Amino acid sequence: MIDLYYAGTPNGHKITLFLEETGLPYKLHRVDISKGEQFQADFLAISPNNKIPAMVDHHPVDGGAPISVFESGAILLYLAEKSGKFLSAELRERTVTMQWLFWQMGGFGPMLGQNHHFNHYAPQPVPYAIERYQVETQRLYGVLNTQLEKHAYVAGEHYSIADMAIWPWANSHERQRINLADYPAVHNWLERIRARPATQRALALANR
Repeated sequence: MIDLYYAGTPNGHKITLFLEETGLPYKLHRVDISKGEQFQADFLAISPNNKIPAMVDHHPVDGGAPISVFESGAILLYLAEKSGKFLSAELRERTVTMQWLFWQMGGFGPMLGQNHHFNHYAPQPVPYAIERYQVETQRLYGVLNTQLEKHAYVAGEHYSIADMAIWPWANSHERQRINLADYPAVHNWLERIRARPATQRALALANR
C-alpha cells in the first residue's frame, strides 16, 4: 500500500495519473495547502520542503522498512522503477524520457508556476514579471509543440512518466494565457491523454 499526500494541483495530478494507470494500491491523504497543513510536523517528516505531493511506500521492492519520497519527479521515477511501467529499460528511450522529465521539473513547471503567480496571485501587478514569464511560457510551449510534431508522446511513441509530468501543467494553459491554436501538436496531445480512462479518474479525484 502507498500513502499519497496530495492536493489537486498540477504536481499532485502527476502522481494520481501514474497510480490510476498502473493500479498500484494507494490511499489518498488530502493536504489542504490553503490552511497550511503542509507545515505540520507529521507532513514535514515526509516532505521536508513542505510541498505536495509526497508518498510513503509501505511495501518497497527490497522488502525493507517503508520508504518516504518527496518531489513529484522523484516520485514518478520511484514508481516507474517499482512497477516496471512507463519508463523503458532500453537505453535510448529511457534517456529521452528522463531528459523530458527533467525539462519539466527544471523549466516547464517552475516557469509556468511563476506565470500563474504573477497573473493571478501577486498582491499588485508587476508588468516586468508578467511579461517575462509570459514570454518564457510561450517559448516552452513552442519547444513542446516542436517535439510533439514529431512524436505521439513527449519521449517518442509510448506514453511515459514524462507525459505525466508535463500534461497537468499544460492542461492549465488557459490560466497561463496560452492559446492552443498556436500549438496544435500540444492540443492534440492534451486531448489524446485526456481521453484515457485513468486520466479521467485522476482528474475526478480533485473534485471529491
